[in-house]
Formats: sequence, structure tokens, C-alpha cells
Amino acid sequence: MQSRVVINSSLPFTARLKGGHARDIVARDQARAQKFLAGLHPHGPVAFHEARRRRRHHHGHHGQALSDMSAAAGGTGKSIDVTDAAVEYSTSVGVGTPPTQYNLLIDTGSSNTWLGAGKKYAPTSSSHSTGKSVTVSYGTGSFTGTEYTDTVTLAPSLVIQNQSIGVASSTQDFSDVDGILGIGPVDLTEGTVSGNAPVPTVTDNLYAQGTIATESISISFSPSTGTDVANGEMTFGGVDDSKVAGDITYVPITSTAPASQYWGIDQDLTYGEGTSLLSGAPGIVDTGTTLLLIATDAFQAYQKATGATMDQSTGLLSLTESQFDKLQSLYFNIGGTTFELTPNAQIWPRSLNSSIGGQEGKIYLVLSDLGSNSGSGLDFIDGFAFLQRFYSVFDTTNSQVGIANTPWTDATTN
Repeated sequence: MQSRVVINSSLPFTARLKGGHARDIVARDQARAQKFLAGLHPHGPVAFHEARRRRRHHHGHHGQALSDMSAAAGGTGKSIDVTDAAVEYSTSVGVGTPPTQYNLLIDTGSSNTWLGAGKKYAPTSSSHSTGKSVTVSYGTGSFTGTEYTDTVTLAPSLVIQNQSIGVASSTQDFSDVDGILGIGPVDLTEGTVSGNAPVPTVTDNLYAQGTIATESISISFSPSTGTDVANGEMTFGGVDDSKVAGDITYVPITSTAPASQYWGIDQDLTYGEGTSLLSGAPGIVDTGTTLLLIATDAFQAYQKATGATMDQSTGLLSLTESQFDKLQSLYFNIGGTTFELTPNAQIWPRSLNSSIGGQEGKIYLVLSDLGSNSGSGLDFIDGFAFLQRFYSVFDTTNSQVGIANTPWTDATTN
């Protein structure tokens, strides 16, 4: 356990499912999982600290210092970012003095902040063009433009001076949003701005300007009851106590690759009173994965224990009403603390069945097959379905992940 830094530095956001049909969501999740399994595009705290160490070692020879990691970050299809996620998060960000509000996608897998895809940039007295060009390619989509520095207001207590932003002159495959708020590690900005030097991220600058004491991001959701609902909150540099029930359990980043390259932890997973699905298994906590993915052998054991059948139209496991009445909790042992994912939390919100091409009233499970057996070094992904029921802390400074119960852990809204 660790003392909490409680500050009012929170940013509300809206979660939205992409891909529509459940089959598309499963396919996106599994394709993203394969990128993680291949070790592409490292963006956890291990990658962050390694990049910082290399920069110090090379005394500013940035290209050499980060060439290994940038190779994984650069090409189309090689990244793991908001464009290949099945769930996306957007928030309103103020830019300029006085601020103009822009609707930006929050991306933990990229680090440039930019706008101009929808609403065009409105320069103000705090806007300064550096004259440098900016180009970023994502898994799908890209943008090209000019670098500016400007005042960025995430929340009344989260104001960043002289933040580098990209102002897009052309964009590809970004609709319904104005741009991206990149909150990944700074090394992912390497080579995106002419001159090649890394560009401090919004989190870097909040920390450097003394606004936050720890480079951490905490995330809270309440369970989804509709599409495009502002049911999320992100807190920079601390914890929102009102969203936490009990203590936060902190665990170090797993030492097992490839999970160690991301927000990887070790956990045991048990169904009901004694059906062990995973033991001491490495995996990752990932906001960009919609479902709760577990290794194929664990998934098969879960399907057998629940009696669920594979629904051919959605690609999700389904239960009858009588099977759901007998469904038991899943228990996640993380850092010696047991977290309970209730039967209600294991099913897709029934009010949203039509939004994924499902049948009204049918019961679909949110656990899906990772696509590889356990022992691969990444045996689970605790995605959006998990994170809706638990508070999560992504602490780069201390290379750890925090998990806690919330007022919604036991909700019966699904």
C-alpha cells in the first residue's frame, strides 16, 4: 500500500466503441493482442526509463539513443495506438488564450498532441509557430502539419504553458474528432518533428512545470449504460478519492517479456470456488482493448466451467438465463489482493446488445480468446470490460500499476 496524493486534477472523458459489430470488436482486440505478443511498439514505464537512460548516456545524440525503440514505433501497422483500438476515449481540451475547445482522442500509445482534423486551429496571443514540420503515422491514419507552442488547458488546475502541438494541414482517417491528446512516453515523439529531438508530452510538461508531483495517470469508469456517455475520468499526478473504495494495491511491472514492455502485471485468475484459469501469469492492463482476453487454454477452461456456447453471429460466448443464474465470480489475485469480477460484470450490457449486432435480451460474456496459449509471456489483457469495474493507476515514475475497487465494482447495471 502507498500513501495517496489526492488532487483535483481530473479530466472527464467519453468512451465510444468502434467497429460496431461484436465480430469487429473481437477481431480488433485479437489483432492488437498479436502486436503486444510480438513486442511491437513498447510503451510502458520500462520503455520510458530505458529511453531516458539512453538519452543521458548519449548526451543528446537522440537518433542513436533511441533508434532501437523508434524502429518499432515508426511504420504503418507497426504501432499500437488509438487507431487500432476497438474502444476510444475523447475529451474536450482548451488550446490558446482564451482557450478554444477541441475534441481530442486520448491515446496512451502515441505521444504527440495535435489538432486540426475537424475544427481548425484558432491562433491566439499565446500561439507561436516554431516553423518546424510535424508528421506522425499511426497503425492506420496519419497527419502532417506545423509545430506550434501554445497554452493547453486540460482542466482548471491542469494548465500547461508552451506545450508543443501539431497543427494539421492534412490528415488521413480521422473523422468525428479534432485531433489527438498523446499521453504515451516521450520517446515515441522521436523523429516526428523536423530536427528529430524528442518533444515533451503534456504529462512531461505537467511534471516539469510543477503542476503534478508524479508522472502518473489514474483512470476511473462507471459501467456503460449507453453509447457515447461521458462515464470516464482521468486524473494526472494523483488519485481521485471519490472514485476509490478501500485501498489501492500497487504492483511492480512484471519482469516477463513481452508483457514487461507495456503496463504489464502478474496475476492469478480463478473461476468460482476453485477452477484455476491462470497462475502467476504475466499480462497487461490496456485501455485500448475492449474485452477481457485470456490465453486460449484458460479461455477453454472458463467456457467449460460456465457451460457457455460460442455465439456464431457475434463471436462472443453466450449463456442461457439458467446458466447466468449459476454463473460464479472471477477472482483476480493481484499483489496479494483479491479483486472480484461479479457475474454481472462478466456480461455485455444487455441494453447495448443491439449496438454490437446482438439479439435483444441475450446474454453475452465479455471474456474472449487471446489467441495463444498460456506461457507466451502475455497470458491476459485486462481491457475496458475489466477497467469499468476497477480503478487503475498507471505510475511511470515508480514503474507500477495500481488497482482498487470502486463504488461500481458490484454494480448490477449489465
